[in-house]
Amino acid sequence: MATIGFIGLGAMGEGMASNLLAAGYAVQVYNRSAEKIAPLLSKGANATATPKLAATGADFVITMLSNDAVLESVTLGDDGLLAGMKEGAIHLSMSTVSPDISRQLSEIHARHKTHYVTSPVFGRPEMAATKKLWICTSGNPAALAKAKPVQEAMSQGIFEFGEDAGAANIVKLSGNFMIASCMEVLGEVATLAEKNGISPEAVLGMLSSTIFACPMYQRYSDIVLKQDFEPGFKMELAFKDMNLAQTVALKSATPMPFLSIVQQRMLSGIAEGRAQNDWSALSLSARRDAGLPLSRFA
Repeated sequence: MATIGFIGLGAMGEGMASNLLAAGYAVQVYNRSAEKIAPLLSKGANATATPKLAATGADFVITMLSNDAVLESVTLGDDGLLAGMKEGAIHLSMSTVSPDISRQLSEIHARHKTHYVTSPVFGRPEMAATKKLWICTSGNPAALAKAKPVQEAMSQGIFEFGEDAGAANIVKLSGNFMIASCMEVLGEVATLAEKNGISPEAVLGMLSSTIFACPMYQRYSDIVLKQDFEPGFKMELAFKDMNLAQTVALKSATPMPFLSIVQQRMLSGIAEGRAQNDWSALSLSARRDAGLPLSRFA
């Protein structure tokens, strides 16, 4: 079995690394907050002190990080993962980052005779823990083929989008925009129902089990109605993704007016103190605008 360096053990990373260990891979881990490593040590992971050491001797190095700046900082420099990677090793970047940083890092890797494969994921932390993620991926075809067994150990499906290292990032940003749009719609419909004396549970229950019977509407209907805003994905990170999507849209002269609405909903939520809540808390803005109390259960 291959050796894998895993960098970034947040809400998603811990479950992903656990599945790699369960699949029989040797996993050496690094995280800026060392206390997050402990649960994996009992499962057989080896702790390392720097990204470079996590990458040393590894066939694959996986990063699951919050943004472009963090990805760049752990990749480059004397203690960065690139300094520890052996020739031919593959960096699987599974973070939601910009297509620009992926293209830049892909070129840098090529000069070092290593590979960069973009592989962002769809799924909440509970899906990461149960190997139910969906992966979109792009990069060098030979590297993609080598990485597939590792991706399969963490997911229920993999979708390839060609050689452009930035392509899978654009797919991921597009998907996150669609999910956020779904939550905005659910918040507006639930508010419309409540303001007109109809049970929001009955309305969303009917719609999400018939003409909108799909996982996103079903999952987030429940979250929006229960107002269960414990973070699976923090609003401040989702807002970062909407900004990245807007940058791609502007660079490619692609008008996305509803993206601007979702961005502003998240910005309002952050300004009102919900940056650390789950991104589904953007649905509260519809209640506020309609003059309803933010809490359904006050």
